[in-house]
Amino acid sequence: MRGIGPFLRGVWHLAKPYFTRSEERWSALLLLGSILGMRFALVGMTVVLSYWNREFFNALQAKDWDAFIDLLFLYHRTDSGLMPGFCEVAVVYIVIAIYYTYLSQWLQIRWRRWLTGRFLDNWLANRAYYTIAMTQDRTRGATDNPDQRIAEDVRDFVSHTLTLSISFVANIATLVSFLGILWGLSGAITVFGYQVNGYLVWVALAYAVVGTWLTHLVGKPLAALRFRQQQVEADFRYALVRFRENMEAVALYRGEEEEKAGFKSRFAALADNWWGIMQRIKRLTALVTGYDEVASIFPLVVAAPRYFAGQMSLGALTQTAGAFGRVQGTLSWLVSHYSSAEANDPSLTSWTAIVERLLSFHNAIERAHASAGSGIAMGASADGALHLSGVTIALPDGTSLLDGADLTLTPGHSVVVTGASGTGKSTLFRAIAGIWPFGAGRIDVPPNTFFLPQAPYIPLGALRHVIAYPRLAADFSDDDMVMALADAGLPGLVDQLDVDENWANHLSGGEKQRVALARALLAKPDWIFLDEATASLDPVAESDLYRVLRERLPNATLISIAHRPSVAGLHDGELRLERTAAGSGALVAVTR
Repeated sequence: MRGIGPFLRGVWHLAKPYFTRSEERWSALLLLGSILGMRFALVGMTVVLSYWNREFFNALQAKDWDAFIDLLFLYHRTDSGLMPGFCEVAVVYIVIAIYYTYLSQWLQIRWRRWLTGRFLDNWLANRAYYTIAMTQDRTRGATDNPDQRIAEDVRDFVSHTLTLSISFVANIATLVSFLGILWGLSGAITVFGYQVNGYLVWVALAYAVVGTWLTHLVGKPLAALRFRQQQVEADFRYALVRFRENMEAVALYRGEEEEKAGFKSRFAALADNWWGIMQRIKRLTALVTGYDEVASIFPLVVAAPRYFAGQMSLGALTQTAGAFGRVQGTLSWLVSHYSSAEANDPSLTSWTAIVERLLSFHNAIERAHASAGSGIAMGASADGALHLSGVTIALPDGTSLLDGADLTLTPGHSVVVTGASGTGKSTLFRAIAGIWPFGAGRIDVPPNTFFLPQAPYIPLGALRHVIAYPRLAADFSDDDMVMALADAGLPGLVDQLDVDENWANHLSGGEKQRVALARALLAKPDWIFLDEATASLDPVAESDLYRVLRERLPNATLISIAHRPSVAGLHDGELRLERTAAGSGALVAVTR
């Protein structure tokens, strides 16, 4: 965990763009200023109530009925001026408190919306999400569960930052306001022959310093435990989500016991860390509760000698106790906000963990962007052909899959890429697509390309959105979509274009591949790269779909990865990716 200096710099690094460079900065600053102004007004109201409290108890002590009624409902003239009644003060206080909460929530959702958009933009830009996923094992602590970082950590960062920072600023204002009151009420005390002025201020300071030191000593490990808890919670939830997305495969494997063991193992890690939090919070709660209970009576005890000596009235005593409580409370701000039993409640330990996770995620994105220009250089082909020049492709651990490949594929000449499993055929396609960050050399890609992976992505939404992906459904007419579905062998879905359901679970593996082919028919690309994109279909259906592609897209060049000899026969040429005797990878043209 970071020290206080680096931590505050990290908070400022995350908060600064919204308040200084965003398009919403002026309205955000106006909202923030209004919130601070209202919070200061609430502090001012507590000062007024402190003096009201003194006059009210003095009226009780003097049995002054008229003053009692005036102080409750109207106003009362005192030696120091006009004192408003409690009802008036309460109404103003309530109105300010309502709008303080309302404006705070308004600023929170605006800031969260902007910060979420910024993280999403940066995470998706230059395919940083993919690079991070590829390097996750080497930077585990910095990249796990990006969904949680964006959905939950951003939300909690905004909430915690506003709540705790405004609370701290208001705490300073409260301290300044009540310090003078307490100093004036304290009088002097003689200690070992020395006269100490404002002795209650020094007592409050000593009490707060001791409490803060003990709280930090006991609660310091909580920040690391909170950080770990967010990680194990997300890991457990992610395992459940993966199970939900692969229920049929688990059922066919009869893997329920293995899944259950995995769930229990992840939950055990969650529970063990929670147990550590429980133990630490138990000690911290004992300290803070005892500290607060003693603080409720402590000012009366230390001020009682002056009251019994007749040096202050009952009202002055209650005002002294209240002012002492305010001063001691502000000086003990760290004690009050150090931790809480609930991770989502604003506390310094949970805030520290949230900032650490967001900063590490931000840094991972920055590293991914920095590496975007390295590795294999990508360019646009000038002659419409695909060119590989000195291309080397490696795995994240440095294992080489292809060494110094030089290749040119011309338009109109369809090629099938074959080779043993694990030799790197799919990785070669990823490199051509420009998403594989590990390698060297240069690839010049022709325009208007379309990639069909073996496991097509099926987004959420209506079927027309699923078919049009990644384009907008509005880009295509219903007739185009109906024809594409029919050509892809899915005539039974033509009347379900507006049905919105979880199509990823509704469609079979073969149907998903047919949907992907329907997308290609709609997009009408010049080059189509098929990574075993028909592997879930039977050979006859596979041949039919290749025939449809050639008929509907006669000018498209097909580059396929396949293991079936029947697919190879549907192409003009064949390249085999194989290992040489030296262990390096090479693309070898196969003579038919």
